[in-house]
Amino acid sequence: MTRHGTSKDQQLARLRRVEGQVRGIARMVEEDTYCIDVLTQVSAASRALQAVALGLLDDHLAHCVVEAARAGGPEQLAKLREANEAIARLVRS
Repeated sequence: MTRHGTSKDQQLARLRRVEGQVRGIARMVEEDTYCIDVLTQVSAASRALQAVALGLLDDHLAHCVVEAARAGGPEQLAKLREANEAIARLVRS
C-alpha cells in the first residue's frame, strides 16, 4: 500500500492518533463540553484524517499509477480513472 513517501507504520501511527482524538471528542460530548470546543476538536480530527488520505493518495500515485502508466493500455486508463475518482471524493469531503 504505502511504498513511497509515508511508510505504513507512519500512516498507522497517524490513524491511532486520530482514533484517540475521536475517543476524546466522544468524551467531550458525554461530559457536555462547550460546543465550540468540541467543534474545534472535530475540525482537528478531520484535518488529521485528510493528512492520512493525502499520504495514501500520494503513495498510490507514486506507485500504482506510475506503474500502470508505464504498462500502458487498459490498466493505465483504469488506474488514472480510479485516481481521478479518489481525488474527486477527497475534494468533495
